[in-house]
Amino acid sequence: MTTTMRTFATRKHGNESVVHDPLTGLTHHAGLTLDSGRVRLPGTDVASWTEIHPAAVQTDVPISVCWSPLVRCNLTCPYCLDDKSILELGRAERYRIANLLAESTVLGVDISGGEPLLLRDLPELVDVLVAGGCAVSVTTNGTHLARRAEALATRVDAVRVSLDGPDAEHHDRWRGAGSFDHAIAGIRAAITQGIPTQIQAVLLRSTALAGIRAMVDLAATLGVSGVTFLQMLPIGEGTALAGTEQLTDDEALALLAELSTTAAVPVRLRTREAAGGFTVIRADGQIWRNQPSAHAISSLRALSTASDLALTTRDGSA
Repeated sequence: MTTTMRTFATRKHGNESVVHDPLTGLTHHAGLTLDSGRVRLPGTDVASWTEIHPAAVQTDVPISVCWSPLVRCNLTCPYCLDDKSILELGRAERYRIANLLAESTVLGVDISGGEPLLLRDLPELVDVLVAGGCAVSVTTNGTHLARRAEALATRVDAVRVSLDGPDAEHHDRWRGAGSFDHAIAGIRAAITQGIPTQIQAVLLRSTALAGIRAMVDLAATLGVSGVTFLQMLPIGEGTALAGTEQLTDDEALALLAELSTTAAVPVRLRTREAAGGFTVIRADGQIWRNQPSAHAISSLRALSTASDLALTTRDGSA
C-alpha cells in the first residue's frame, strides 16, 4: 500500500507534540516529540493518533483559526455563517492580517469567506502564511476551483469543497443551477493537481436522511480524501433555518454511526459542541469566537497585533 505524505503543522506540548491537520481541521496528540512547524507526515499515521479538542491544549493562542478575508460570494447559501453587513478590508490590510497570523503561534489557518477563490491575491496570501509556518487550507464552494487549482497546487496544503447534495438535483436546490457541476469539476481539478481534497457538507434535516450515504459514495468515486459532515450552526443567516433544519448532535451522531465503519472513505462529524470556542477572523479584521456549543458567536476585538489572538484577555475573560 502506498503511503500518502501530507503537510501538517506541529507544536511541542510537554513531552509530546500536538498536530494540526489542514485537511480535516482536527487536532491530534502525536504521542512523540516532533519538530515544531510545518512537517511532512504519513496521513494514515496522523489519523491513528488521539484526536483532542483544541481547548484541551494549554496554549496562549488558538491551535487554528478560520480567516474570512472577504464577504463577497457568487452563491447565496441559506445557512451562511458570515455577516454580510460588514465592510471588507483592502488589499494592504489583508496582507497585514496575513502577516500577523504568520507571526503568531497559530498552527492552522483555514481561508474561507464569502468565497475565497474570488480573491485574485489568494495565492500570495497563502504564501505569507506558509512562510510563517502555518498549515493552510481553503474552504470553497468549488465553482472557481477548476480554473485556480493549478496556481494553488504548489501553495495550499488542503482544499475543502462544500456540497449540499450528492447530485445536481439536491445540491442546486440550495446553491443555484449549475453549481454542482462546477463544484465537481473543481474537485477533479484539485485532485489532478495533487491537492489533498475533502468534501464538506452541512447537515440539514430535509436532506440528511436521503443524502449522506450517497454523498459518501460520491466522495469515493471522485477519489477525495474524506467527507466531513458539519452540524448547522444557528449563526448568521442560519438562524432562520434553525427551527426546521437543525439536527441535535445526538441525532447527527446516530445518522453517521453506521457510515463511520462501512464507508469507503474516512467520514467524520463536526458537532456543535466541537465547534464551541473556535476563533474566526472576519473580513473587517475583527476577531470573533464561537460561544460554547456554538449556539452564537461573539465579537472580541480588532486584530491589531498577534497578541490580540490570545484566548483570554488580561482580565481573564474570553
